[in-house]
Amino acid sequence: MFDKLEDLLIRYQEIQDELNQSSVVSDQERFRRLMKEQSELGPIAEKYQEYKATKNAIEESLAILDEENDEEMRELAKEELSDCRARLETIEGELKLLLLPKDPNDEKNVIVEIRAGAGGDEAALFAAELFRMYSKYAETNRWKIDMMNLNENGLGGFKEVIFMIEGRGAYSRLKYESGVHRVQRIPVTESGGRIHTSTATVAIMPEAEEVDVKLDLNDCKFDVFRASGNGGQCVNTTDSAVRLTHIPTGIVISCQDEKSQLKNRDKALKVLRSRLYEMELEKAHDAEAAARKSQVGTGDRSEKIRTYNFPQGRVTDHRIKLTTHRIDEVMGGDLNEIIDSLIAADQAAKLTKMNEDTSVSA
Repeated sequence: MFDKLEDLLIRYQEIQDELNQSSVVSDQERFRRLMKEQSELGPIAEKYQEYKATKNAIEESLAILDEENDEEMRELAKEELSDCRARLETIEGELKLLLLPKDPNDEKNVIVEIRAGAGGDEAALFAAELFRMYSKYAETNRWKIDMMNLNENGLGGFKEVIFMIEGRGAYSRLKYESGVHRVQRIPVTESGGRIHTSTATVAIMPEAEEVDVKLDLNDCKFDVFRASGNGGQCVNTTDSAVRLTHIPTGIVISCQDEKSQLKNRDKALKVLRSRLYEMELEKAHDAEAAARKSQVGTGDRSEKIRTYNFPQGRVTDHRIKLTTHRIDEVMGGDLNEIIDSLIAADQAAKLTKMNEDTSVSA
């Protein structure tokens, strides 16, 4: 680990030297590339420099204890030694986290698909509440929401909703939300007061750029139709809705939120690229079984990940066995406690695997 850190520190210092050269500043492409590399290496290099400084302080304290006879100086050295050893252990842990492989998709926007599952109208109402929950979470983070497609059930529920969340780090925070979300409560349509269990499926996909996915438009079939919605809206007066069929995979995507057929077509292609990209990611995960095992549920749509129990006021995430009795706050978009815990669990699993790999190679 420390050989790698030395190499990273040398590279970081080389970049700083290069950025001070006038020839680099005039070459905008090279300048941007070096600035990006500097921002990625900076936190690791600075933390490693802190580690080395702390290690030097430990050696100085040990030297004082070996050479100094003054009792007061020895006591100060002992105190400094204890503090530095504790700090060194903390810094080592932080360095290991910084060295964990970065998910290349973490900074991307996300496309979110929420579909009502088992439970009929109650499942559709729950899907609509999940949409509002993520919308409020996005608002808290100052992320932008762009609606792509919405299929309502007439009672205020959503059979399906597809939308994009645009904002830095959106995927890094939301990627753990993919899977089956279960709700337990007395539906408003239930006259007997019985608790029902319903589900909704959430899929979180990183937005795929054209360079991420090779998409042949000859494999795509486009159909146009008149959008459904509330009567009297101008969206219903033209054939602006688009249905995209990807022939090789059979994926079908409908987009009707925009009044422009061209905009709906572009949105459908965005969703298709992200689904195809997600399929490639899943193949890579399957090919690396150990890597997939180290993750905390970041893609399996069939996995029951969370239960929202309204009578008891609790939310339970089954992957990390976390229960919070703050259901109103969670449904209001306060997801940080859950997401932070999922990230910590994922990092801990990856650290364990990294330590095991280091032991094997040693």
